[in-house]
Amino acid sequence: MFLVNIRAFFAFYPRTIAKVPSMNAPMTELAAPAALRVLFEKQRLRAAAQAQTTAEQRVEKLKKLLDYLMVHQEEARQATYADLRKPAAETTLGEIYVLTSEIKYTIKHLPRWMKPQRVPTPLSALGTSGYVQYEAKGNALIMAPWNYPINLALKPLVSAVAAGCVAVVKPSELTPHSSAFVRKVIEAVFAEEEVAVVEGDAAVAQALLELPFNHIFFTGSPAIGKIVMKAAAEHLASVTLELGGKSPAIVDETADLRATARTLAWGKYLNNGQTCIAPDYVLVHNSVKDKLVDELKGAIGAMYDPEGRGMMASENYARIVNQNHFERLQRYLDDALNQGAVVAVGGQSTPADRYLQPTVLTHVTERMKVMQEEIFGPILPVLTYQTPTEAVDYVNARPKPLALYVHSRRAARADYFLKNISAGNALVNEVLTQFGHHELPFGGVNNSGIGKSNGFYGFQEFSNPKGVVKRKFGTLRFLYPPYTERQQRILGWLVKYL
Repeated sequence: MFLVNIRAFFAFYPRTIAKVPSMNAPMTELAAPAALRVLFEKQRLRAAAQAQTTAEQRVEKLKKLLDYLMVHQEEARQATYADLRKPAAETTLGEIYVLTSEIKYTIKHLPRWMKPQRVPTPLSALGTSGYVQYEAKGNALIMAPWNYPINLALKPLVSAVAAGCVAVVKPSELTPHSSAFVRKVIEAVFAEEEVAVVEGDAAVAQALLELPFNHIFFTGSPAIGKIVMKAAAEHLASVTLELGGKSPAIVDETADLRATARTLAWGKYLNNGQTCIAPDYVLVHNSVKDKLVDELKGAIGAMYDPEGRGMMASENYARIVNQNHFERLQRYLDDALNQGAVVAVGGQSTPADRYLQPTVLTHVTERMKVMQEEIFGPILPVLTYQTPTEAVDYVNARPKPLALYVHSRRAARADYFLKNISAGNALVNEVLTQFGHHELPFGGVNNSGIGKSNGFYGFQEFSNPKGVVKRKFGTLRFLYPPYTERQQRILGWLVKYL
């Protein structure tokens, strides 16, 4: 059943040749499983030694990775432009800066993270000392998506290297230029027994998931996340699933609507809406809905058509990744319009260019696909609410989102939404910045994800926090069999007082 399911979910992916570093001839899809097992075993034999590397040795690798990225920034920008027509500034911010800052932060703090963490000794463990020692999980698999194809392939790798793991990285075949760049980076920095890149389609992903990795880090949709988790269960492998869902933006009647509109427009239309933490829909108080929509229209125009030449001519607006995704979004839009939605902003498209104008929809209902599926594109539905409780109930009636965005100038109101809505992360009067905040855990909850990343949380995800106890003095022999009435009294005292 697993084999059938994963093929079904990836059925629309274009077929590509699978590649493993240092192999002279490209392997066919038929040969891929055997070649991948050879690579896996090569890394498995290296894993124990890799786990024993020092902080200095790991930092050296991270510095080498950082140096390569700093020198080859323009190549990265060209790759993402070729795949997504991503503006250079968006690549610098969303692909390079987030990644290089994560590397710098990890380099600074890794020696401290790797040190044994002392813990207090409870009275019941008198005579012992205890600490937590972080050890590498071992063989890691990193499966990256196409929307931020460099960042989301290499940022988890930073955590894996910091933890002392060996890793296989599978970038997305939907962004071939960026995937090729990722391969060049990794081949320049790492030996393949430490880190290797495997490129390919669904069959390659399937073959990788059949291998007994110790940890799998997957970024993608909840539907495929379930498949990854099922595959991991076959080997009792741990998983980090960074998924998505419909992240709401709640705007109350006190919000600064002009500032809110600019913030939402940036967060929604960055990378053409192809961002897992983009606001997926807006819940706005009905008394300020019209004003917010007007401000959104102005913000969109100021960002993508300041000279009035038309948004399609903008150099600041990316494109949909491929024709399949463009057609999916067009179906969502057509479905909404056929059921009575109104285009308040945008709505125009050019299929040949995979261009879909930044769009805002009103008069949206639950029956429409834009409210049933994660949009992952430049369409923003706007709904209204009357009371804070109504907004909370609306969000909580659906799967827990990856992000919650609250816009309000009333602190108590913002706190009400934060306390009553469960989400992977929550931001007030801000969007997107949680992903690059090294001190905060990033990730979802239930349907929107399992596990966390960023800084120490990413290091921890690829590590086993091993609890260690050392006996310094004393003994527990007085509790060994044969059991006597005296021991029963001692145990009764422990239960009562400790």
